[in-house]
Amino acid sequence: MNEASYESFEDFVTASADRLMRTAFLLTGNRHAAEDLLQGALERTYQRWGREQIIAPEAYVRRVLVNATSSRWRSRQFREEPLDAVAERASADGGPDLALRDQVLRALQELPKRQRSVVVLRYYDDLPEAAVAEILGCSVGSVKSHASRALARLRLSQHLGDVRVRHERRR
Repeated sequence: MNEASYESFEDFVTASADRLMRTAFLLTGNRHAAEDLLQGALERTYQRWGREQIIAPEAYVRRVLVNATSSRWRSRQFREEPLDAVAERASADGGPDLALRDQVLRALQELPKRQRSVVVLRYYDDLPEAAVAEILGCSVGSVKSHASRALARLRLSQHLGDVRVRHERRR
């Protein structure tokens, strides 16, 4: 990789690392797993960076994150950390905001991986349905279906308690 390509990749990582880390964290529910996942996704992107032009690098990395998350679940290399200990620390340290965040993370982890991916990409990353469909390699109708089912499950989640999940239709 030449110096200009290296610098452009470095600029991309600097500009998008926080957003991509948030996506990885929401997909895995675990900070350490998210860091590993993002590192692997960035390594894979770096390998392609100098050889071919990646038109939408952030979308490409998101797709790698989603695919790698699915692969980790399938290969059983990913081990979940019980959230009970995390919840105790959260409620003791951060007050209501951190407790609410913990409730939402617990509810997200209950969703099947495809529904979780749609919710994270659509509502946390605020991507349009067409972009989510492209990242996940499915139709816009599938994205809508997964989002609808996921939001219905979140509304019924025992972890959300009094929190109401509001679905605002975007036109």
